[in-house]
Amino acid sequence: MLSLLSHRLHPTPLAITLPVASLNPSDYTRAEPGIAGLIDLVKWEFWKQEPDGSSSRHALPTDIDGDAVTGILPADHLLATHLIPARTAIIESLAMYSDELMEKLLEMPSTPSAYAAIPGSMIMPHLREATLRAKVLPVLCGSAINHVGTEILMDYAGELLASPLDVVHEKQMSKPPVRLLAWKVAWDKKKGWMTFVRVYSGTLTRQSVLLNSTRNTKERVSKLLLLYASDVQEVDELPFGSVGVILGLKHTRTGDTLVSTNAPASVSNDVATITPPSAVMSASVVPQSHADLAPVEEALHALSRTDPSVRVETQEGQLLVHGLGALHLEIVEGRLKDEWGVRFEFGKRQVSYRESVSPIQPGADVDDTWSAMVSGQSVSARVSLSLRPLEDEEIADPAWEGNIVLDPDNKPLPAADGSQSSQEPLSHIARGVASALSASPHTSLPLSRLHIAVSSFQCPTDAPPSILAGASTVILRNRLKARPPGPLMEPFIRLRISVGDDAIGKVVKDLTEHGGEVLDLASANASADGDDVQAYSQDGLYIPPAWLSPSTADTSGGGANASLHRRTIHALAPLSQMLDYSTRLRALSGGHGQFEMANAGFRIVGEGRRLEILRAIGRA
Repeated sequence: MLSLLSHRLHPTPLAITLPVASLNPSDYTRAEPGIAGLIDLVKWEFWKQEPDGSSSRHALPTDIDGDAVTGILPADHLLATHLIPARTAIIESLAMYSDELMEKLLEMPSTPSAYAAIPGSMIMPHLREATLRAKVLPVLCGSAINHVGTEILMDYAGELLASPLDVVHEKQMSKPPVRLLAWKVAWDKKKGWMTFVRVYSGTLTRQSVLLNSTRNTKERVSKLLLLYASDVQEVDELPFGSVGVILGLKHTRTGDTLVSTNAPASVSNDVATITPPSAVMSASVVPQSHADLAPVEEALHALSRTDPSVRVETQEGQLLVHGLGALHLEIVEGRLKDEWGVRFEFGKRQVSYRESVSPIQPGADVDDTWSAMVSGQSVSARVSLSLRPLEDEEIADPAWEGNIVLDPDNKPLPAADGSQSSQEPLSHIARGVASALSASPHTSLPLSRLHIAVSSFQCPTDAPPSILAGASTVILRNRLKARPPGPLMEPFIRLRISVGDDAIGKVVKDLTEHGGEVLDLASANASADGDDVQAYSQDGLYIPPAWLSPSTADTSGGGANASLHRRTIHALAPLSQMLDYSTRLRALSGGHGQFEMANAGFRIVGEGRRLEILRAIGRA
């Protein structure tokens, strides 16, 4: 509770349950560890933990003489005098956000028995409303031993948190088309590909054929499963609103939408789009032998089906896997070995750099026409587009890896999704633009912070629309070649470092030597903006005393005063220089330093750093 207030996580945390460490008051003085049960302050019950691991519920008395709640608890129990103040704080805090509850409190006498006699059914609606409006934060306790408090936690999660029944859904037609979202794809050695789906419309049956509207492919449903933890139940259908597993899908990836093959266009729209953050680190994957190449490639593409944030590509004869960080790549490496059992070695992890476009306009016009041989005949296609760098205030499209691509109607062009051939010309143009943006003609780095507007296109009627993909790739690359090399960008991270006063100088020096920029030096409870953060007030709240859980003694070496001798450093630093920062900080601070790291996006580097990056990638 104190941590929630001091770190300003929420101004009104409410202790819903209190732990009873022991029914013997003397155990509290000896700090004997244990858990005898929990007090539910809202429903006014005592959950007693039995020796065999089960629990029993006992109603607390509502007719109270004085301030102590006795009967179930011994009269001299330390907790007996805290139950009424704790429940009173909950009710009065909720009354601040409910006029109805406030009126009821004003009508009743302000005696301990009156607050104890309020039924939990009267409190719950007001507690749920305040929770959903984020006015209060319910806090529950428990213990992993014998699942103490687990049942209470699950009950309150169902009673207080948002429910699908709170939302007004569209009325279902008599025979609506099937529409579902593949929210997870997993590989099982026994069952094969398992696609976890939620049905948003219609009823899905076995052996039915679905259209993956995201990838424009057809899929056949083999089996339908319902999972209850480790218990698997095979069913014949999944009705509207259900969550289940489909076996047998070959092309579906995480985040795809599947619909009936005869569904109208309005239903075929994607339910949701999962756009992973841009990759900031990559590593080469080297098979141990030539015979291992095909299994490694299959395993990498299978892994990318399950994890949309993993991107696999072949560059200059090397297999590269891109991830969100060093830990993500370690997970990828472990999954490839454990789940697919392939033999390979990971190369050195490299930070993913980006190139932008130069604002200098080319000296000569670039031809918007491209010719190719199709079936022995020369075919020409034209794609007219404009190109410029993004302004600082423009928000890039994450689906286009930090770029903005517009169609002839000046609307965002849907990103290429790797689907099969389509008759839609813009989908081929999107694929061609994505191919050109994947590697700069100057440095082979991915391109970012570009604004591309496709103004018009033309393709012969007797030529396949796929010719537009090659045309848009070549034309965009020619426009990029006509400009001088653009600025380079590298991923930066935002650091929040907490160290003692004796190590502050060494840590700041290390940051500046590794290209970091110190934004602020502040006390331990300061924000990133440099302002001292004042803890939320405890007025009107019940704060459980420290002795309530005697086995959780303060081991911080100073309690609340420990932060008085610590300072907080807020800094920006390039990710490439911070890969081993945990080891460096431990050495600089004598093992007492702590840090938090967050993505700060890509930033343009100076000329000196640009030359270093070009030498590192072999382009200088």
